[in-house]
Amino acid sequence: MKLIIGLGNPGSQYEKTRHNVGFHVVDLLAHTHAFRWERRGRAMIASGTIGYEKVVLVKPTTYMNNSGEAVGELVRWFKIEPEDILVIYDELDLPIGHIRLRARGSSGGHNGINSLISHLHTNEFPRLRVGIGRPANKHIDTINHVLGVPASSEQIELEIAESKAAEAIPLYLEKGLDAAMNIINVDPEAQRKAEEKRRLKQERREQEKRRKEEEFARQAAAAQADSLPTDGQATSN
Repeated sequence: MKLIIGLGNPGSQYEKTRHNVGFHVVDLLAHTHAFRWERRGRAMIASGTIGYEKVVLVKPTTYMNNSGEAVGELVRWFKIEPEDILVIYDELDLPIGHIRLRARGSSGGHNGINSLISHLHTNEFPRLRVGIGRPANKHIDTINHVLGVPASSEQIELEIAESKAAEAIPLYLEKGLDAAMNIINVDPEAQRKAEEKRRLKQERREQEKRRKEEEFARQAAAAQADSLPTDGQATSN
């Protein structure tokens, strides 16, 4: 069984903020698989099966900075090991629209992850980060940025990223962490550059092959011309 935990803040005032992308992703999963939310302790949970895996979706109601309190209770209740947790949350240091899957790591300054590490006594749990980017305006501090509602154009990018994250979770459940990371963490721009590099290399190979074939043909033609008798040689015979 896996605990799939989306981090966010409860309440309508936070519903559409950047800080609630974790909530949005597990809401998408619950909707896709027709799971029903119910209260359990200090969290909302929705359970069911995705593929062949039993999962419990979680939205802590303790507010972001105390997320570990609710998660710790559920981990003990379900007797889950840290490696069977997947935490979804917003990431300032990822460009908006990007997602990254990691096996473990520090909090990177994220208060929700800080709280989980504190209450689980480990940072050895997988996490799926959804990029929200840093504020373009340097006069906007990070707190106002993460608790702000994105503009409509940015909102579209964020919703696409949330959908990608929701689609990545069944892949993680089916293929396992390492295989899923190899698929999910591919940078599209890096992939495009690698494909372009391979294409140019192939073109150079083909050009070199044609050059050698043309050179061989010229040499063969020259050799054949040298072997033909001249007019004087033809009449003397």
